[in-house]
Amino acid sequence: MSVFPSGQFQQDPGLTDVQGREFAWSDADFSRVQALIYQRAGISLHDGKHAMVYSRLSRRLRETGHQSFKAYLSWLEAQDGAEWQEFINALTTNLTSFFREHHHFQVFSEHLKAHKEHTHWRVWCSAASTGEEPYSILMTAVDALGANAPFKLMASDIDSKVLAMASQGVYRLENLKNVTESQLQRYFLKGKASNSGMVRVKPELQRMVEFIMVNLVRDDWPFREPFDMVFCRNVMIYFDAPTQRKVLERIYRVMVPGGLLFVGHAENFSESRDLFVLKGKTVYERR
Repeated sequence: MSVFPSGQFQQDPGLTDVQGREFAWSDADFSRVQALIYQRAGISLHDGKHAMVYSRLSRRLRETGHQSFKAYLSWLEAQDGAEWQEFINALTTNLTSFFREHHHFQVFSEHLKAHKEHTHWRVWCSAASTGEEPYSILMTAVDALGANAPFKLMASDIDSKVLAMASQGVYRLENLKNVTESQLQRYFLKGKASNSGMVRVKPELQRMVEFIMVNLVRDDWPFREPFDMVFCRNVMIYFDAPTQRKVLERIYRVMVPGGLLFVGHAENFSESRDLFVLKGKTVYERR
């Protein structure tokens, strides 16, 4: 403890909250965050997310120079600038890996091979995250249809930072455990010297995908041609039932009849049988 003139002691500026937090954090602050992220991204944060929200948004307070959540949220609500994207980025979850839920890629491959006469494949990956899922889709498509396949992938996310990483296509070699040795040689370039232990997706595979920002709960989806298949996996779990239905109706409208919808292992849309019918393990067909 350092003694200062006038008998004052140095106070740690970080410990301002009664629980020892850097910033004061109340139920009212959390409720405001809940309302704002639901309004902007359709994400329903349950009450058990207090610690996660505090941790992630504390970084935004430091970056923007605000001393309290109340001040930061009031400033955020008073504008419509770039900070809204940072707010959304901070609160989205980006758990992903190559060939996650592997059975989907088997179904996807079999469907492609069964319709090899198709001349114009259009597929949408609606939660691209850092790119592992889109590139898994592309590897499966080229393995099934050949290098000159008439295949185009749209890959979107609401998080601008992860999309930037996805477009770079650079990964640690240790994170490609589910990629076969032949796929590794065919679709990736291995780093050398200072880049040892890293890999980059080959340009010929990257050219088959377009990365764009899409907010699933907004009405401004940019698609003009319907999709043959849509991957919307582990996204709907963050939405409440009305939002899920709203998004499903929009996905229905951008798909061809008979198209396949791949969803996460914890997602079930049996109440929307008027739109999609279950065809297999977490795979639905558009009516």
